[in-house]
Amino acid sequence: MHHQPNLRDAFLTRRNFLTRCGMGMGAMSLAALFGESSLLLPQAHAAASVNPLSPKAPPFPGKAKRVVHFFLNGGPSHVDSFDPKPSLEKYAGKPLPGEYIKTERKTGAAFPSPFKFKKCGQSGIEVSALFPKIGECVDDIAVIRSMKAELPNHEPSLMLMNCGDAVQSRPSLGSWITYGLGTENLNLPGFIVMCPRGYPIKETDNWQSGFLPGVYQGTYIDSQHTQIEKLIENIRNNNTSIKGQRAQLDLLHRLNEDHQHARQGDARLEARIQSFELAFRMQMEAADAFDITSEPKAIRDLYGPGVHGRQTLIARRLLERGVRCIQLWHGASQPWDSHEGIEKAHGNLAKEIDQPAAALIKDLKQRGMLEDTLIIFGGEFGRTPTVELNDAGTAKAGRDHNPYGFTVWLAGGGIKGGTVHGATDEFGFKAVENVVHVHDLHATILHQLGFDHEKFTYRYAGRDFRLTDVYGKVVKEILA
Repeated sequence: MHHQPNLRDAFLTRRNFLTRCGMGMGAMSLAALFGESSLLLPQAHAAASVNPLSPKAPPFPGKAKRVVHFFLNGGPSHVDSFDPKPSLEKYAGKPLPGEYIKTERKTGAAFPSPFKFKKCGQSGIEVSALFPKIGECVDDIAVIRSMKAELPNHEPSLMLMNCGDAVQSRPSLGSWITYGLGTENLNLPGFIVMCPRGYPIKETDNWQSGFLPGVYQGTYIDSQHTQIEKLIENIRNNNTSIKGQRAQLDLLHRLNEDHQHARQGDARLEARIQSFELAFRMQMEAADAFDITSEPKAIRDLYGPGVHGRQTLIARRLLERGVRCIQLWHGASQPWDSHEGIEKAHGNLAKEIDQPAAALIKDLKQRGMLEDTLIIFGGEFGRTPTVELNDAGTAKAGRDHNPYGFTVWLAGGGIKGGTVHGATDEFGFKAVENVVHVHDLHATILHQLGFDHEKFTYRYAGRDFRLTDVYGKVVKEILA
């Protein structure tokens, strides 16, 4: 009789129960177990989560403020692009001397590159005929020829390069960056992924937020489209005015707040609320950001025709508008996976990406943005210096996967241009000099953004996680 039933009590959560019973001692024990003191401070927690993408200052001044990652999914051949191996000519059609790493598939004799290399720029770095336009920019580039991954399979190598772990589900590099720095424009996503004609292998896992709040996950754009309504689904509401949408969203926000008060600390709910707000704000700015028709003809010609020229120019426009991290994939599935006919396959692919990548360097440089924009260019691994064989033992004029030695290059964002770091053996099979593991690459990227990769952590399931796990060292030799 003294305690009338309350409808809200029917929706009591376990955390509410622990907080309200026994003077909250159960909640204190739960907070200690999870290592989350914010469980005891719901109001503070709610205040902190109002704008999770608000700009944040890094622990120390970083040379880079934003990142563009050209991802050549499938594994481009380093010995055909940025790592010349004249010894392959000497052994052409012959078995390589010594014992070499066993490849995933059967390979045969030494396979010299069908592409000629030449010295470029004042630095004289050798670049193959695959990338003549990038060769013009080599004095702004640091070429790492001693990259190393772990496994000769696409899926784990993609996860390692993008998320820092080849096996377990972890947040992506772009998610870590937006978690640490936020974004400079709350009307656009902080992390945008463009991949024309569909998803790559492992799909959205490549830009997942993992155990980080969902608001830090990459926003996928199918850049094959030119109309804004197809680029970004549901970007326009043809049935309700902006004023009407705002009223609907305000009502929904109040309902969500009531729902959230009983579920403090639910990251999924907070991410959903933020996504509604972001979707509304994007109507105002996204259409302009993705419309390249306002660019001068000279700039459009600089980037070239085709989807890669267009998506790279869009990337520059997004960078100007404060987007923190952009990933530009070459296309659906794994286009650079040239197991056969590599001369034609790599030749066609390079023509699509060479001019846009070089144009971005030149365009950012003339706008004074290259110095604080970090550009990354590469795939999940390289390819073998030996020719791949079919089941009958006949050469297919292609190359198998090679995670033991490959090339990635960086530009801008405090990188020392005109630099070559590390080396593979004389045939390009294995990194042997100044080896740079993927964890080292990630540590270097975070360092340029103002983070100590060993201290940049997120507490989850009772332990502190970081992008580089318990590995990684900054490659200081390529820093300006």
